[in-house]
Amino acid sequence: MPRAGPGRYASGPMQVGLIGSGNMASALARGWGDPILCTDVIFGRAEDLAAEVGGEAVVSNRELAQRADVVFLCHKPDQLAAIAPEVRGAKPGQPIVSILGGVPLAALEEAYPDQPVFRLMPNVAVEVGRGVICVAHGDVEPGLAARVLTLLERVATVVTLDDRLIDAATAAMGVGPAYTALVVEAQVDAVVRMGIPAPVAAVLVTETVAGTIELLAARDNDTLAVRRAVTSPGGSTARGLAALDAGGLRSAFQDAADAVVHGGRR
Repeated sequence: MPRAGPGRYASGPMQVGLIGSGNMASALARGWGDPILCTDVIFGRAEDLAAEVGGEAVVSNRELAQRADVVFLCHKPDQLAAIAPEVRGAKPGQPIVSILGGVPLAALEEAYPDQPVFRLMPNVAVEVGRGVICVAHGDVEPGLAARVLTLLERVATVVTLDDRLIDAATAAMGVGPAYTALVVEAQVDAVVRMGIPAPVAAVLVTETVAGTIELLAARDNDTLAVRRAVTSPGGSTARGLAALDAGGLRSAFQDAADAVVHGGRR
């Protein structure tokens, strides 16, 4: 049978509690823009986040769990065993939502055996409401699952995956903002060397990236169609693409994916 969720979650906003107030927790809080409850091992960091979003820094994880409708685990992954006893059982049926990197759903269910558990991989663009969140969950009551997913959809495109694929998804969307920032930086540097002022180069590249993303979306993410629309045989774009291929762009991204998914386990 699915794990039941409290009936009072069926309508109205959910009070979010964040255990940990680091970069990703802060990005989620800014994206929602709602008052949240938060804790952190560095209490001043929780106070700063609460002040920024109009929420409240709470002195203990137990108090947070007693007051929140949904608890997000945003602490360090190796703190799972220590923090779970402070949180579990505070409210019957309270959903536990984890953003702990590398912690599988089975480990979360073992730590919180009597509560509905969700495993997330978000990216930092949730801060501006344009994130991507991959989510896996077990046998959760459908109404409660819908409530949690609706909360996440306020700040991201939400993709439900099997738990075994979450780590692989990290290599695409979890690290994606850093990769995109690096690609933009490299393009800016390249044209600055040719004499374009850096602020102008930054506008040219970032606006081109933003427009291209919208174009891809309008064309059903057909990357080949967009490339063909820009590339004339023997033209400047064709020469540039050939140079990128010769420089190993595709193999570099494959190596990066392998490093993200497998590098920490060898």
